[in-house]
Amino acid sequence: MEEPLADSVRGALSSAVANSEPPIPEFPDTPSRLAYLHWLTEKNEQLRRYKSELQTRTEFLQTIWYEARRAGLDVHMVLGLVQVESAFRKFAVSAVGARGYMQIMPFWSRLIGDGDPAKLFHMQTNLRFGCVILRHYLDRENGNLFMALGRYNGSRGREEYPKAVLIAARKWGYSGG
Repeated sequence: MEEPLADSVRGALSSAVANSEPPIPEFPDTPSRLAYLHWLTEKNEQLRRYKSELQTRTEFLQTIWYEARRAGLDVHMVLGLVQVESAFRKFAVSAVGARGYMQIMPFWSRLIGDGDPAKLFHMQTNLRFGCVILRHYLDRENGNLFMALGRYNGSRGREEYPKAVLIAARKWGYSGG
């Protein structure tokens, strides 16, 4: 459901989705890099049932890792959300017109993007929009993930969707509430 946004919020969200492609991850030390590579290998295997090609899985995981961290979100929770929203299908379209991995409604491309909803099928664009939007809803809900997930899905206050996302997220390694 489209909600009116204050000009300052619209500007901040637009700026958040407009930044350039993600850089190659940099790590402060070898243990951090090794932990990331271990995570990437483990999740790559877990994602195999949804995406058969290794390079596609790796690019998807690198991008979701970057975009989730960039937005201050737990990557496992975002993986759970993507699983529930689209079952990891890049070209998924819902009955109400939501698009891509994170099922972004086309009005968001008008509100905070360049107005081209076709770009919502681009992997990084879709993941960036979804993470930025979820971060926005978390901020609006004062960190309440249950309410933010409901707002993301348009079912605020109902438990089915947030529960489904949290169940899926735990299978990816999410340990939060």
